[in-house]
Amino acid sequence: MERAGLPWREVSRILAKALETDSKYREGRILGSMCTSPHPRAKEVHSLFLESNLGDSGLFPGTRALEKEVIRLLGTLLGEPRAKGYVVSGGTEANITAFWAARNRARARREVVVPDTAHFSIEKAADLLGLRLVRARSNPDHTVDVGDVRRRTGKRTVAIVGVAGSTEYGTVDDIEALSELVLEKDIHLHVDAAFGGFVIPFLRSAGYEFGRFDFSLPGVASITIDPHKMGLAPVGSGCILFRDREILRYIETPSPYLTQRRQSTITGTRSGASAAATLAVLKHLGKEGYEKVARGCMENALGLYRGLRGLGLAVLEPTMNIVVFAPPRPGAVARGLEARGWRVSRTKKGEIRLVVMPHVRKRDVRSFLQDLEEVLRDV
Repeated sequence: MERAGLPWREVSRILAKALETDSKYREGRILGSMCTSPHPRAKEVHSLFLESNLGDSGLFPGTRALEKEVIRLLGTLLGEPRAKGYVVSGGTEANITAFWAARNRARARREVVVPDTAHFSIEKAADLLGLRLVRARSNPDHTVDVGDVRRRTGKRTVAIVGVAGSTEYGTVDDIEALSELVLEKDIHLHVDAAFGGFVIPFLRSAGYEFGRFDFSLPGVASITIDPHKMGLAPVGSGCILFRDREILRYIETPSPYLTQRRQSTITGTRSGASAAATLAVLKHLGKEGYEKVARGCMENALGLYRGLRGLGLAVLEPTMNIVVFAPPRPGAVARGLEARGWRVSRTKKGEIRLVVMPHVRKRDVRSFLQDLEEVLRDV
């Protein structure tokens, strides 16, 4: 650190140089990320609430009220207006919080049954909390085999995880069947809808068919949903929702020297900017706005799917706005696309995975398909 500090012009130069090397969502060439450009109004609001700390919410009652309204709106969207929860840093923290509550409620039990499509944050949660993951196999359509979940569920099972919008394929597990299973055995059912939570309800409104995955099912105890994905909130805006307040008492910690006397979150200091920005975009877009966003992304994903089939490639029909295809020599194809400026990702099996987020426009889809056709000729 410089003793006297640098002139602001020099600091700006350092920051601008760093920014030049970062990928930009607005360029439409990021096809491997589940995040996107935040809504412009969300950016504005975020900057207004940078001082607020929800970990000491008695000092910021207005911001705390905004967070409560976020949870109420999302709970209503997910089938339970009385749901309780918090705006957190993202899906990883949300999943850890759900496991934490489930473990403490279950006491002696120490196993969690998860789909083999579960996000890697599930491994972090288990490692941090001393839990053993029991992996259930997938069906050919990349949804969890509920029969295998049942076989792997036993006396030591703390919780079962279902995924609504898997990271790799965008698939949705049979949450209805998992709900019936946990009701039989009195086990916590956590639904990781970090991605699908802002997709499924709005695609369903647009006429796409999805099964129930939320608190409308009596067995669902907690849900992860990320506004900073398809919700268009700034990065660092995730949410954990619980069906009711009762389970929060299992993770309460006294905080006597703060205005908030007890906390049920992992972090103490929590920025209120994410809560305020999330509420702003929820209120501004409304259901119709989000339906338009989800429908546009799905139409572009289907256009990409048809284009890939037209190139003679093996491609999975998308459940939501994630398209996965398996070209010959996928590694070489991925490198060829990267060389042309496309940022794609790979599944564990090596397929190429494309996430069609709001920053991806029809012209970007056409441009990608043209470049892909040339890359395929070269490999």
